[in-house]
Amino acid sequence: MKIFLISLFAVVFAINVSAQKTLQTPAEIYQELFTDVQMNHIFPDSKTFPDCIPKRNPKDILKDYRAIRNNPAIKFSLEMFVKNNFDLPRTPQLNYITKEKDVVMHIKNLWNVLKRERDSTIAGSSLLPLPNPYIVPGGRFREIYYWDSYFTMLGLKESGEVNMMENMIKNFAYLINTYGHIPNGNRSYYISRSQPPFFALMVELLASVKGDNVYSTYLSALEKEYKFWMDGSEKLKPGQAYRRVVKLKDGTILNRYWDDAATPRPEGYREDVEVAQKSGRNKQEMYRNFRAGAESGIDFSSRWFGDDKNITSIEVIDMIAVDLNSLLYHLEKTLEKAYSVAKNEAERKKYSIKSFNRFNAIRKYCRNVSNGFYYDYNWRKEKISNKVTPAGMYPLCFFSLYPESQNAMGENAAKIIREKLLKDGGIATTENNTGQQWDAPNGWAPLEWMVIWGLERCGQSELARDIAQRWVKLNADIFERTGRLMEKYNVADTHLEAGGGEYPGQDGFGWTNGVLLALINKYHLHPKD
Repeated sequence: MKIFLISLFAVVFAINVSAQKTLQTPAEIYQELFTDVQMNHIFPDSKTFPDCIPKRNPKDILKDYRAIRNNPAIKFSLEMFVKNNFDLPRTPQLNYITKEKDVVMHIKNLWNVLKRERDSTIAGSSLLPLPNPYIVPGGRFREIYYWDSYFTMLGLKESGEVNMMENMIKNFAYLINTYGHIPNGNRSYYISRSQPPFFALMVELLASVKGDNVYSTYLSALEKEYKFWMDGSEKLKPGQAYRRVVKLKDGTILNRYWDDAATPRPEGYREDVEVAQKSGRNKQEMYRNFRAGAESGIDFSSRWFGDDKNITSIEVIDMIAVDLNSLLYHLEKTLEKAYSVAKNEAERKKYSIKSFNRFNAIRKYCRNVSNGFYYDYNWRKEKISNKVTPAGMYPLCFFSLYPESQNAMGENAAKIIREKLLKDGGIATTENNTGQQWDAPNGWAPLEWMVIWGLERCGQSELARDIAQRWVKLNADIFERTGRLMEKYNVADTHLEAGGGEYPGQDGFGWTNGVLLALINKYHLHPKD
């Protein structure tokens, strides 16, 4: 039996490696057809065509396209060709009619609307099939998303949907074991990048319900997740970077967001091409930065802009991101905990040292000594950023400090948050209004949660509750007016819709639902307070 299991593992491993090598994105499959569809704006949303399903063999579609397009005797319509050869993606939840007046009941009913059963393999689809049910964000987001899912799980926990939480975590472990990491989402065109590493927080959340044995169950997946983010760290020389790892001149190792491809994002193809052309910069460098911005989840924001204003100055891959490194610190602490549960003292100690080193590195490079707040660090320019963002609150969510240090950090952070980011409806993403969706005046559920969490841990409960109350009221007011819960909100003028981005406002919405429900229950808030 043991020999059989080893052989079976070997076969599965070989299949997984083969799957990674043969996996093609729609841009690679359809080549000039893909480019022509995207650049001619056949669909208002660039994500539509990558999600389409071919009605026949993709090779035959491409062959016929080349023949027809190059035949002057044929009157050709690209739009008609696409409609004749592809089925458009369906979004079933748009058929849902809101009947509930109570926002909490609305959220609980929405879980079934946003639920997807285990996937079946569909020939030609860009969807990467998952073996267990899951929750999608909603609207154009028809697949599971990595960091979204943690915040969705906060609400699932409050709703008693523990089985769904566990199914989603199992799916993420499956993705790690199959592809070596958790992609941005379960689409072939997301495979070259990940998203902020919240998997350890998901495991921790499940363990809070089911006990510490959960850490042992997902120990292997946690290890693989860590190895993905740290790939290449042992071979770097000071001053070098490789994939997601940077080794600074003093030998300190920290991380950045990255993407393994240097081509336009298939789901934002036309937008990327046009901005890259406008920038006058190296196009591959621009595409890599767009993709790295997508991996950060903050796509896009003046947080990443060299001139604070224009996306043409984007420099994500130059930044040691404070949120990313805080999450990796937490992953190291989680592995330390998991090995403690597994009674493996040598491995526990190894991760204890790694987390201690990262703690010191974050404080050295990402902490502004004059005000105590945390910022990104530009490793190429060897300069700390001066842009206040919610990412600066991530260390406060995870670091363990002496009470006096924790309280001092909390007081400094509270002062900065009040002065720079606090608005009528909650916390703005940045101080700058550039028209990008992750800039002012917009607020987003995950960032509201992280700011509130960090303030609570540093003794700033009053401000934390105030922010929660503002956010809950904003969400509830818009739900009362529209019957919808949105992906993002205008926190500066609560009577206006949020704007910016490459697509219209989306409703549904997974992480908004999860954070809203968690905050209502945590602070015993009435939505109309």
